[in-house]
Amino acid sequence: MAEDDFRRWERELDPGVSQEGRPGGGGLVLVAGLVAMGCAALIVMGDVPLGAAGLVLSSVVLLLWRIGM
Repeated sequence: MAEDDFRRWERELDPGVSQEGRPGGGGLVLVAGLVAMGCAALIVMGDVPLGAAGLVLSSVVLLLWRIGM
């Protein structure tokens, strides 16, 4: 029988529960935050096109990771 979706969501939100063979998402969130801050710094320093492209690209990668692709 397939595992219900609510149990999956609970496991994602509970930091103490680890999945078999899969690292936690904390590292990915940290890297995403660093990339976003780097892109924001590029925008502040005047390189708006590169900073915006970095933000868009990192958002697409996070979205695809989140939906499981």
